[in-house]
Amino acid sequence: MRLVVATRNEHKLRELRALLPDHELEPLPHGVELPPETGSTFGENARSKARAAAAATGSAAIADDSGIEASALGGRPGVNSARFAGEEASDGENLDKLLREVPAGGDRRVAYVCVLAHVDEGGEERLFGGRCEGTLAEEPRGTGGFGYDPAFIPGDVGDGCTMAELDPAEKDAVSHRGRAARALRKWLSEAGRAAA
Repeated sequence: MRLVVATRNEHKLRELRALLPDHELEPLPHGVELPPETGSTFGENARSKARAAAAATGSAAIADDSGIEASALGGRPGVNSARFAGEEASDGENLDKLLREVPAGGDRRVAYVCVLAHVDEGGEERLFGGRCEGTLAEEPRGTGGFGYDPAFIPGDVGDGCTMAELDPAEKDAVSHRGRAARALRKWLSEAGRAAA
C-alpha cells in the first residue's frame, strides 16, 4: 500500500521504511505545510499531521509524534522533546539540556513514547502507540540513531547499551517507534491493506 509519511525528518522516514517493508512509503511532497505541533498529547499531534498530509495529497497518510519522558522531570519534555532547548534547537542541544536537568544521583528512569496516526483516503483515522522504558545514561554514547538515542538505555536489552550503540535491527525490536509500527503493520495486514 502507498502511504505518504507526514514528516520532513529523514531519520524517521528511514526507520519507518524499515519497519513497514510491505508498504510503499513516500515522503511528504514539497509545498505541503504541516500544522504546528501544539497538541497536548502525542496522539493529537500525530493525528493533525496525518490529516493534513492526507487532505493535501488525497492519499492515505501516516504521521508519527514521539518523544522522551523523564520521571525526574514529571514526564517532561514529552510532546516538547523536539523543542526542549528551544524552537530551533538541535538534537545535541536538546539532549544536553535533558542531561543537565536530570540529577546525576536522582531518578534516571525515562520512557520513549510514540504514536503513529493513520488517515485513509476517506478520512478514517486510527492511532497506534508504542512505549519503551529505560534509563538515562550520564553521558552520550554511540553514533547510531538520532535525538535522545545516545543517552537512552533501553530496559529490554539488558546489556547497558544505549539506543545509539545498538544496530538498527536491535533498536527496531525494542523501540517505541518499532512497537507502534508493528501494531500499524498488523492492522494494515488484517484489514487487507497490504501492498499488492
